[in-house]
Amino acid sequence: MSRRFIDTNVLLRVLTRDDESKGAAALMLLQRIERGEERAVTSPLVIFEVIYTLQRSYQVPRERVRQLVVPIIALRGLEIPGKSVFVRALDLYVQARISFADAYNAAYMESRGIDEIYSWDTDFDRLAGIVRVDP
Repeated sequence: MSRRFIDTNVLLRVLTRDDESKGAAALMLLQRIERGEERAVTSPLVIFEVIYTLQRSYQVPRERVRQLVVPIIALRGLEIPGKSVFVRALDLYVQARISFADAYNAAYMESRGIDEIYSWDTDFDRLAGIVRVDP
């Protein structure tokens, strides 16, 4: 069985239901993927775009973004590099109230055993276990 790539708009249709027919079709696709009837892959950039679009364009609160996106990431039949990093990043995104990009970078650092970051971004100062170092 070959794999197919899932683009951002497919995930957004199932999460927002702003187009009911496309949302239903996207949901059916994700159900087939979860049952193992189809194999799919997506990229970290797609996940970033989904989160950004939900927050900025649809004004979905952070907590709800996490509730919507974690089950997509967790789909057994959906291949995404670094699934656990994304889940941890979503936790930090909600808990620390920082941008998802910063949360992802912090989660990535954590996954690699890195606890210091060169940055002028003081949002990192709010994260336990991370030391920000001025370059």
